[in-house]
Amino acid sequence: MKQLSNRQILLGVTGGIAAYKSAELIRRLKDAGADVRVVMTPAAQEFITPLTLQALSGNPVHTTLLDPEAEAGMGHIELARWADLILVAPASANFMARLAGGRGDDLLTTLCLATDAPIALAPAMNQAMWRDPATQSNVALLKQRHIHLFGPAAGEQACGDVGPGRMMEAEALASLAASLFKTRDLDGLSVVITAGPTREAIDPVRYISNHSSGKMGYALAQAAADAGAQVTLISGPTNLACPERVKRMDVISAQDMLAAATDTVVAADIFIACAAVADYRPAEFITQKIKKSTDTLQLELQRNPDIVSTVANHANRPFTVGFAAETQDLEHYAKDKMRRKNLNMIIANDVSDTSIGFNADQNRVVVFWPEGRTELAEMAKSQLARQLIAMLAKHYHQYAAAALDS
Repeated sequence: MKQLSNRQILLGVTGGIAAYKSAELIRRLKDAGADVRVVMTPAAQEFITPLTLQALSGNPVHTTLLDPEAEAGMGHIELARWADLILVAPASANFMARLAGGRGDDLLTTLCLATDAPIALAPAMNQAMWRDPATQSNVALLKQRHIHLFGPAAGEQACGDVGPGRMMEAEALASLAASLFKTRDLDGLSVVITAGPTREAIDPVRYISNHSSGKMGYALAQAAADAGAQVTLISGPTNLACPERVKRMDVISAQDMLAAATDTVVAADIFIACAAVADYRPAEFITQKIKKSTDTLQLELQRNPDIVSTVANHANRPFTVGFAAETQDLEHYAKDKMRRKNLNMIIANDVSDTSIGFNADQNRVVVFWPEGRTELAEMAKSQLARQLIAMLAKHYHQYAAAALDS
């Protein structure tokens, strides 16, 4: 079910005893990496509480169409746009009839009318209700509209009858939901990315840093999430918003970044060191502001830890990708850095050209790996990030396959 990684699933719950299975379904979807939001009809709330589903999903449960606070931002339209899939489980006979009739008289039916996402229904009802000609007519009409039906299953029902109408089990529903999505390059993988500058404190008001904006690292994080990865972004100080579906860890110094990287590297499949980490820090932090008293000031600096080298030489090392920002002899320095630091790949760019690289929205790079190289022309960092992630994914899968064979 890797296709569910980073997918946004809107789970609709309608009235019926099978509503208790929705709790397990939420857990299955989240275990597969999906972000789940829940919409309940009034009848559903008679069988299971919104509080239960809120606790399991980690998101507020939506129950009302005309919610003044939500409607201030057209909440139902935003939910309809948010969803990658609307899955209604259980879907009662009444709900299916209203949906077939094009009704929009509650939040859930309105969302189904307003969304461009695929819709899937998991019917749950008495076997006689399922067999009724009216229900079967509604089923046929819904299928004509390309709405997916998951089930129902057959067996003993809560009323004591035996036959078709049982809601499918949670694991089967999650698997069917996953089958609606195409496989992406990084489905189910854990990717850790460092981005931005670090700041090395001199005193309470001054620090050593660099011109990195973090734009390239943030673009890579968004592209990796779009490719299906569970992304952790370890970010130095920037003014950028966190990309969607990305977990961000904020750090300040190189030592902070190293600690965060060490905490996350054990579970990572891929580590991309895009941050511009300060090579040196003051040997001593002055606890009070340094006063201007002389014409010159000497600072003693000491070397910062090498984060990417530490990760690349970890006992449980992930596939490790470095960056090289150079002003001369790009290929020589990049290849040397890749070899010395035990990297799988390195992405190099010439920051002497101020139209690209630091703070710019454009970039061009040369990518090296032990057996080859490729150049990527100047383009927007968001576009470049997508190309880089596709390239890294290809090399990662070859690396992982080779590791299994060895």
